[in-house]
Amino acid sequence: MQSWRIIPYRKSDAFENMAIDEAVFLVNQNTGSRPTLRFYGWDPPAVSLGFFQDYNEGANEEFCRESRIDIVRRLTGGKAVLHENEITYSLVAGLDNPLFPNGILGTYMVISRCLIAALSEIGVRAEMETSRPQAAVGGLKSFCFSMPSQYELLVGGRKICGSAQVRSSGSFLQHGSLLLEFDPVRTCKAISNSGKTDHLLHMTESVTSIGEHVPTRLEPGEFCSVLKSAFERCLGVKIEEDSLAPEEEDLKRKLVEEKYSRDSWNRMPAGRFR
Repeated sequence: MQSWRIIPYRKSDAFENMAIDEAVFLVNQNTGSRPTLRFYGWDPPAVSLGFFQDYNEGANEEFCRESRIDIVRRLTGGKAVLHENEITYSLVAGLDNPLFPNGILGTYMVISRCLIAALSEIGVRAEMETSRPQAAVGGLKSFCFSMPSQYELLVGGRKICGSAQVRSSGSFLQHGSLLLEFDPVRTCKAISNSGKTDHLLHMTESVTSIGEHVPTRLEPGEFCSVLKSAFERCLGVKIEEDSLAPEEEDLKRKLVEEKYSRDSWNRMPAGRFR
């Protein structure tokens, strides 16, 4: 039975959250450390941009500044996400781990099965999207939840979780947002600067949240315990609570200071990534 590590749930700002994910990812590449599962929240709220996304197309800077919403660029691809009322999961493991098939989609499928099991435990019936993604509505093309990708999760045909992945030097990092609540008006303003009726209607019809499907408010810590158990049960692993290693802590601080809190990273124009 594989032994995994879990980093307990807590909220951090956008820059620390992304730095922790990358620090764990880089140390795993260098040391082949055991898989790491992490659940976290965002304080203050933030818009995260996909690695290849243009800064001005992925976030409404004026609205975000006025609303005290941070803007950060992720290490992973995909489109913009407003992180507010959600649980974010992050999983780092080696590409040679026998629990995960070769390829991005195979990993998506395995992780989605664990998330489906957790949602089922709280009474939310989710299923995987199996078709190829279609084009999003024009003004929402920069929004992650505008259209599901293969093996992402739907509830009643509406997307409830958006995920992204990066693979490098023998390891992968996949993280994603499980929506506890969803505000289409605020999301439109933060990402697309649009309040158009058709955009709001599309968001309402294509995105859902856990709060719509459970009778009482779900506390993040409670759901994180359900998620942990689902990963253990579905994958047959033992997940033990732990903290970041000193090497990861040092690297996290460096990444916050020298990368994720800097405009040189977050505002880097599309096509100029290194």
